Amino acid sequence: MFVATLLTSPANPALERMTVDALRDAWGGGDVRWLADGEAAEFALPAKPGNVDSVWADMQALGVDLVVQAAEGRRKKLLLADMDSTMIQQECIDELAAEAGIGAHVAEITARAMNGELDFESALKERVGLLKGLNTSVIARVLDSRVTFTPGGRELIATMKAAGGYAALVSGGFTTFTDHVAQSLGFDESRANVLVEADGVLAGTVVEPILGRDAKVAALRDISAQLGISTDDAMAVGDGANDLGMLELAGTGVALHAKPSVAAQCDVRINHGDLTALLYVQGYAKADFVI
Repeated sequence: MFVATLLTSPANPALERMTVDALRDAWGGGDVRWLADGEAAEFALPAKPGNVDSVWADMQALGVDLVVQAAEGRRKKLLLADMDSTMIQQECIDELAAEAGIGAHVAEITARAMNGELDFESALKERVGLLKGLNTSVIARVLDSRVTFTPGGRELIATMKAAGGYAALVSGGFTTFTDHVAQSLGFDESRANVLVEADGVLAGTVVEPILGRDAKVAALRDISAQLGISTDDAMAVGDGANDLGMLELAGTGVALHAKPSVAAQCDVRINHGDLTALLYVQGYAKADFVI
């Protein structure tokens, strides 16, 4: 059995009953279950339709995300999440660079690295090198005035943990930011790169080995083993090329507002919903959310 989930932006709900019913009828699905009125709905399917990709494109034009997946095992025991442009709405290194007056240049490198056009580790070293001499007090200022959480993050983590799940933040960013984000959102643990500091300023280097694509895959395997579960029991979410390894390995890999080259390689693509979409995809109704 399969299940089709349709969802839209909670800030601007645009899911019409007519749309859901028409797709259910066209695909011969079961009764529609509304997870949130005007926001998310699902129905069972006896088999995966052959025209999912074309229907997905049609739904995108309506501001609706569509996910079709196997019904069995879709509720996960582990969440592995990227931080920058996933759990938060910014790229922290770009925000540090903006404070240093080189924001546009660094942001261009970041965008290319996240789209898979540049080697992640080399691009990270280059960008960190450009921050050499920046006063470390800037970090607190960026956290206070520039970093905002992606809507739905707290609900996602709290709801999965209330159901016995475990949440890990695994970032190619820096511990100076992940420590704050993990604590604020309720993650059980976090892993990230360490910026080298000396005499109150950034040294322009990062402690090696760098946590990149392979390290995220290793983290997924490591944490799954520690919990005594399979990687199939995990849901991973990210937006950049360095997330692709863990998105492919996890039982459910979610490309959230992802770079085009990343989204193209993922079956679960969320372009309109926020982080609560990851709960709807698992079959949680809005009434089940833990706030």
